[in-house]
Amino acid sequence: MQRALLTGIVVAICCSIMGLFLVLKRYSLFGDALSHTAFGGIALGFFLNIYPIWTATVVCVATALGITKLRKSTKISGDAAIAVLFSAGLAMGVLLVSASHGFTIDLFSFLFGSILLTSMQDTLLILAISCGVIVTLIAIRKPLIHFTFDEEQAKVHGIPIEKLNYLFVALAAVTVIATMRLVGILLISALIVLPNITSIMMGKGFKKTIIISISISVIATIAGITTSYYFNLAPSGTIVMLMVAIFVGTLIAKHAGLFSTKTLTDENNLLTVH
Repeated sequence: MQRALLTGIVVAICCSIMGLFLVLKRYSLFGDALSHTAFGGIALGFFLNIYPIWTATVVCVATALGITKLRKSTKISGDAAIAVLFSAGLAMGVLLVSASHGFTIDLFSFLFGSILLTSMQDTLLILAISCGVIVTLIAIRKPLIHFTFDEEQAKVHGIPIEKLNYLFVALAAVTVIATMRLVGILLISALIVLPNITSIMMGKGFKKTIIISISISVIATIAGITTSYYFNLAPSGTIVMLMVAIFVGTLIAKHAGLFSTKTLTDENNLLTVH
């Protein structure tokens, strides 16, 4: 439980920060597509008898960079690129699983999450990856905010958009790898998207939105892990359903007029970002 809570909190913070930029750039399904690519990488690790986290990291990052290059060079739309990524990753995983003579218990733990069963090695690796992503995002926050809201304005300010874009998708891929043990490959997009959509609906400024998103993610993670432990439920499903409940509650409150109608993409809010 101690390892699960520590890992869960750090991963929740990492996903909230990364997820906000993905949502604002309309890459909400990018994390889901990357998770299916990670599934292919996990299956490759089991097929080659290599530690699956390493193969998943290499495959996921390489695919994210490759699909970004493909989208830029061939002018493929973001939705189409994500669809290609989604399909290829899933197909690769299915083929390798069939070649490996079916699913194993370990593979199921990656698919559906097993935060309560993580080893010390997995815990240290996930913490290192998550903290590395968080520190990097904090270090590049100013150009990343420019890049997220207005790429043209970022170019005017001399920000290397192309390099920043590659770094951004690589960090997104690494975030997916760190998240697998918490909610599993099949529910990763929920952890990335739900807290941020909920916080954005509250109509606050950029900084407050990040704080609210992190709070929602951490609270749901702690409550979900604790609840699943005492009631013998799946931690991943419990965490996601708590986030859904918070989202529905916020949606009801917004319709009742308790929150502002402004969004983070309003021009006035761009001035409060810095």
